Amino acid sequence: MSEQSPRQEFSGLRMGKPFGIPVYVSWTWFVVAAFITWIFGERVRDMLPELDATAAYAVAFVFAVLLYVSVLLHELAHSVLAKSYGLPVRRITLYLLGGVSEIEKEPPTPGKEFMVAAAGPALSLGLAAAGLLADVYLVNGGGIPEVLIWQLWVANLIVGVFNLLPGLPLDGGRMLRAGVWKLTRNPGTGTVAAAWGGRALAVLLVLSPFAMSMMSGQELDYRDLLWPTVLASFIWLGASQSLRVARIRARIPQVNARSLARRAIPVTAETPLSEALRQAGEKRAGAVVVVDHEGRPLAIVNEAAVQATPDHRRPWVTSGSMAKSLEPSMVLAADLEGEALIEAMRETPAGEYLLVERGGEIYGVLATADVNRIFTGV
Repeated sequence: MSEQSPRQEFSGLRMGKPFGIPVYVSWTWFVVAAFITWIFGERVRDMLPELDATAAYAVAFVFAVLLYVSVLLHELAHSVLAKSYGLPVRRITLYLLGGVSEIEKEPPTPGKEFMVAAAGPALSLGLAAAGLLADVYLVNGGGIPEVLIWQLWVANLIVGVFNLLPGLPLDGGRMLRAGVWKLTRNPGTGTVAAAWGGRALAVLLVLSPFAMSMMSGQELDYRDLLWPTVLASFIWLGASQSLRVARIRARIPQVNARSLARRAIPVTAETPLSEALRQAGEKRAGAVVVVDHEGRPLAIVNEAAVQATPDHRRPWVTSGSMAKSLEPSMVLAADLEGEALIEAMRETPAGEYLLVERGGEIYGVLATADVNRIFTGV
């Protein structure tokens, strides 16, 4: 499964950097590895009665590790192809229910979106085919190798087919999104269609044990609801997140630096804060820029710092002491808008940015809070 995801903190075990892509293992993986070892260990004892309990559980643990190696290869297929298209990949994370490739930009075309999404299931199905051939022609004499290879090719077949289901956040959902995007020429429409496909899949997963019970005429064992419910919850939450992202992206074209800019007045660093605020109020400006004696911008008076300063202290503190120095990346072109503006702000997070014309003249100040209001309630 691949995804475009926001930057977030992560705690886990770093395993390496294949193809320049950091790979992490979440601590939840160890819970699943223990569960797989316990469940599969019993099956190994039935399939290979000559093994004692310790050896059987050791084989089961090896299967758990090899299974997650298969998942890693699945995610690497997504990530390596994405990198070949020039898309930055932040990391791969192996966790409770599989893996996630954090691709930080959308593919620019529906064709590339389809190919990146299809790479993972294609690799899993390729591993399943290779395992089947090995099972039939190379290790059909029984023993530990045959048990491991048989279980691995079946597991990869399930992973490949399951990920082809047409609903986000599964790979099949991204392929469906690419198809709808191609037909409508609107990626947002594709996301909405694939996300609702994911929600429909989640409902079907929960209902499937009931349907199978009715068709077989056997009483439902409610333990059979555990994994379908876990998977359905994962898919529903992922689909809902995709819908939220689609709503956010639909509002990105409204983000325009000029229309959101606050008018700014220039003051020198030694100007008392009270005087700077008086001038701003007189000129109906919403921001104060500290300049040198030649009028070159040096810093932006921080709105939060001003609000935290009591009225009776404002005549005794300077504007410069309330200002944050301008880094080059905090100076943005006034004509930025949409995705380009969001990306520029993401590269250097700050409370305020100085907007300048192409010739270097000050246009105003863009406050991050004003941009965030566009997305409030999404």
